Amino acid sequence: MATQTRGPAPERAAKPSRPARRDRTTPAQFVTQVRDELRKVVWPTRKELVTYTTVALIFILIMVGIVTSLDYAFTKAVFALFG
Repeated sequence: MATQTRGPAPERAAKPSRPARRDRTTPAQFVTQVRDELRKVVWPTRKELVTYTTVALIFILIMVGIVTSLDYAFTKAVFALFG
């Protein structure tokens, strides 16, 4: 069965005989660019960092508790059903 198309087929661009050359940066340029970008970063204060870390740890502990309790409940249910 043939595939039906609407309208004429799009024309393809001619491929060059050899691939285009990429502009590469030297390792020194890369390090310079990384350093320049890191200067733009707004770093958190010590108080903000402690707050973010505390919130993340509390969230992780809550999730560990939820997953552990669900695992325990499912284990008990499976043993109750299947022996």
